[in-house]
Amino acid sequence: MKITLLREIVWFVILILLQTLVLNRISVFGIAIPILYIYFLIKLPKNRNLFYVVISGFLMGLIIDIFLNTPGMNAAATTIIATLRKPLIDIFFSKVEYEDFVPSIYTETGAFLRYSVVMVLLHQTMLFFIESFTFFNLTSTLIRIGASSVLTLLLIVALDSLMYRRTSGI
Repeated sequence: MKITLLREIVWFVILILLQTLVLNRISVFGIAIPILYIYFLIKLPKNRNLFYVVISGFLMGLIIDIFLNTPGMNAAATTIIATLRKPLIDIFFSKVEYEDFVPSIYTETGAFLRYSVVMVLLHQTMLFFIESFTFFNLTSTLIRIGASSVLTLLLIVALDSLMYRRTSGI
């Protein structure tokens, strides 16, 4: 348990630093921004306490907001998807036989992709609608949500594939 908690803390810090120092400076055609820090919430084990998950999501979003000077936008979006994480795991993954289940592309590929798509789309939708705070430029906002979601999902699948290869010794 202590090693797992230490690993989660390291991932928490790495993803925040990667997001704030590198990924937020990337903008594909001025539309798509990769938002990889939600990978932390996607990869938490199923049996994590809801309080731990929600507080972790809130703190991660708050730290991102502090670095990016976006008052509460990331914290709100990340807290909401942290709350919905466990029910979504129950919906998308077949009957999980053990409590320490960690969603991965190599456990059930289709289920992991559907779960990741829903998590990312929920996060991006909340984040970009909070940012625009209007339905006036609905088309522009929807394009940004779609493009950023695709870019984020590509990074999540690539990172999950690389992490499996590193841990499996291939």
